[in-house]
Amino acid sequence: MPKTCEDIGKEGMDLAHCYLDGNADAVEFCPHDGFHHILAVATYTLQEGENPYRSGSISLFSADADAEDCLKLVHRMHTSGIFDIKWSPSGINTGPLLAQADADGYLRLHSLRHCFNEDETRGAILAEVSKEKISSSSMCLCLDWNPSATLISLGLSDGSLSTVSVREAEIEIQHTWEAHEFEVWATSFDTHQPQLVYSGADDCKFKCWDTRESPSNLVFQNSKTHKAGVCCIAKSPEDPNTLLTGSYDKYLRVWDTRLMSRPLDRSSIGLEGGVWRIKYHPFVPGLILASCMHKGFAVVKTQGDEPEKMETYDKHDSLAYGGDWQKGESLNDGQRKRSLVATCSFYDRLLRLWMPEFQVMA
Repeated sequence: MPKTCEDIGKEGMDLAHCYLDGNADAVEFCPHDGFHHILAVATYTLQEGENPYRSGSISLFSADADAEDCLKLVHRMHTSGIFDIKWSPSGINTGPLLAQADADGYLRLHSLRHCFNEDETRGAILAEVSKEKISSSSMCLCLDWNPSATLISLGLSDGSLSTVSVREAEIEIQHTWEAHEFEVWATSFDTHQPQLVYSGADDCKFKCWDTRESPSNLVFQNSKTHKAGVCCIAKSPEDPNTLLTGSYDKYLRVWDTRLMSRPLDRSSIGLEGGVWRIKYHPFVPGLILASCMHKGFAVVKTQGDEPEKMETYDKHDSLAYGGDWQKGESLNDGQRKRSLVATCSFYDRLLRLWMPEFQVMA
């Protein structure tokens, strides 16, 4: 395995960085017990030439803020160009599965398992266990798992949404329907009402669907609030009435979903760059990490009357596309751990590992 990572000191917020083998667009820490140190990073690269194609890879890293080598490449697999990856939810009676939405129109599932090298250093490898062609003419752009890991929703480049059933790592298309006029960049299950799926797209519309119907029934749509495409959607894991959306219009919006037929746009905050992804902190209620494209990454407190930007991370020189918090226990030897963050940027192929300066304590 080539040495591609470099420790950059642990005195400040930066811990390490690494250059990848393609344009980096998604990072996901594994939420499953025994694998909290595993970080998956996905790439998408358009290979130009006489016969252009979209290539991609998934790299697994071991990330440990307390280790001497705190960011270590342990496994890499090459595949089609990837737009999104998501780990299956923790607490389910199955091993970790990593779902991939790719440019060839496939949903692929990869199983994660431990491996040990010659000096018995703990690592991990991925193995593809299932795949399904969702579309022969469109790309799979985004995905999400339902809380029980029995269903995956996918957004496609032709404006369609699909739901796919998962049974013992076997996948099967359940429904596909015309949901939006343009590319669907965001899909998210409601963690408190898992029959509901939210979607957002380049048509600037934010919608909710009831998957118990066939085709899925439209619960509501909002077409006036977002002034540009809807890029990301995240339901609060603690508050059943709060949901967030991010948009190319550079705003993070907080929604009250108590009236499902007409959710209320309760508050918003401008983050100066298009809000491509948002991730809730695993332990601190209402705290999120936002990937803001041309304006780096922001840590935002969303609880209270108005959202508040707590910190900006601007050490990336390209499109800020992927970011995530490390999961795991909040206590370390009786002491609260500082939060660990991984972020990636697109054209410079850069992955960074860092901690917020204002010391978010899990």
